[in-house]
Order: sequence, then C-alpha cells, then structure tokens
Amino acid sequence: MVSMRRRELLLAGGAAVVLGRAARAAPPAPRRLELKNAHTGETFAGPYRDAEGPIPEAMDDLALLLRDHHVGRTGPVDVATLDFLADVMAAVGQSRATVLSAYRTPETNAKLARTRFGVAEHSQHIYGRALDIAFERKLVEAERAARAMQRGGVGWYPRSHFIHLDTGPLRSWEMDGAGLGSLLAGQKLGRPRTVVERQALHRALARREFLLRR
Repeated sequence: MVSMRRRELLLAGGAAVVLGRAARAAPPAPRRLELKNAHTGETFAGPYRDAEGPIPEAMDDLALLLRDHHVGRTGPVDVATLDFLADVMAAVGQSRATVLSAYRTPETNAKLARTRFGVAEHSQHIYGRALDIAFERKLVEAERAARAMQRGGVGWYPRSHFIHLDTGPLRSWEMDGAGLGSLLAGQKLGRPRTVVERQALHRALARREFLLRR
C-alpha cells in the first residue's frame, strides 16, 4: 500500500517525524511552507505534507534545515508544529518565515541554559516541537493569532523581534529583553528591569515549563 511505502521511506531516510495530536488527521490538501534558516542561509520552499501524510523527501529536507547548527545534528521534526506555523502564517498573510532556532540537542540546550541569555532547562526545542520564528512584518498580529489558536506554547520577544511556537502544554509568556524576561503574557512592558530581576523571572519561566511537562 502507498501509506506503508511512505512509512518505510520515512524510516529509511533517517528523519524522525513526530505526529502530534493536531497532525494525526491529515489535511485534505497539501500544506506548504517557505522557510529560511537565519544561521546557515539554507531554505525550504514547497509542500511538506499531503492528504496521505508527511512527504518523506520534504521531511528529510526540513530535518536538515531545522537541525541544531551548533553541532550539525538533525533531530525529530514535529509535523503538528509545522502545521501550527503554517496556520499562523496564513492567519496574518505571511508567505515566508525566518527560523532562528528549531531542534536543539540536550547538550546545546544545557550550554545555552548556563549563559546569561538562558533557555528553559526542559525546552520543547529538545523534542523538535518548537520553532523561534521571525517575519518581515505583522509579527505582533502573528503572536496574537498564535495565542488565540491555543495549540501549545507561544512566546513573544518584542525586543529581539521573534516569536516562539511549540506544541507542548498550553501557555504563553513575554520576554522583555534578549533572552531574559518576564511572565507578562499580554501585558504592556513597564520600566526596564535590572539584570537580577530578569534572571529571577527567567528562572520562574523555566520552572513553570518544567512543572507543566511533569
């Protein structure tokens, strides 16, 4: 059967495709994305799934594009996260997106967690379920649309000009600096916070994500 043949090809290609809850019912028409990796300059443009499910060749290409560029290692690709991104882009009329971060190895994530910028210790990036994305315009509208969809985690980084999307537990937050921030989610920013305040709030965010995953 064709569906069995697709699964065999997918396994042979070495790219792990994760089918989340929202991805198990395949859309009736092909889904498309146009992405650029901000660090490597590599691009992907075309369909990534059709009515039969993920397209093996496209998933291999996306696994490479979304790899951990720090160590050059590919990881799992969550199709539900790609669908989440595609729906957000459609909602705000954006045809292309720039990927700032996607899959991270546990080792890379641990190193980033120790920096002054910091990341969540149990980040959804480790599981291939998260994307940090920038658009040429309508980023504010994209963040609002993503939160309204209630498909997982949505992070808003206004000063760094990107949003975080993941298909983990339902939650949202706002970071008021370059990787250090607060759990303000939808509130206006007040006075600039001190480094100590931002570090404390970031630890609270990491702790909250950890608790949500338990």
